[in-house]
Amino acid sequence: MKIILFDGVCNLCNVTINFIIKKDENNEFKFSSLQSSFSRKYLEANNVNSESFSTIMLIENDQVYTKSTAILMIFKFLRGYHWMKYLLHIPKFIRDAIYMVVSRNRYFLFGKNNTCMIPTKELKAKFLD
Repeated sequence: MKIILFDGVCNLCNVTINFIIKKDENNEFKFSSLQSSFSRKYLEANNVNSESFSTIMLIENDQVYTKSTAILMIFKFLRGYHWMKYLLHIPKFIRDAIYMVVSRNRYFLFGKNNTCMIPTKELKAKFLD
């Protein structure tokens, strides 16, 4: 199972998660907001720094990917986006620098909600509390 941890109050993150859900034809992903009890317990139990909610995280086979690596690893499993795995050949410090510029400005550029997204009944099974 692949689990995506994301900032639940970030509009950009929520749009991205909705996009991933639509493109996840093989139903490979589960989701949890970084603000949820599942995420907090997981991060604490595994001594993973949540990095002040500034990054998306992918947990796959007990490996935690963050920032640009997480995004590219996620997209390589989505129909029509397999080619993005080749972007992993770009040095990580360059990819992450670009990622962090967007991350630091995501609330300013895309806005922020006061509460986390509440999934519909149909999507509830994809989300971990």
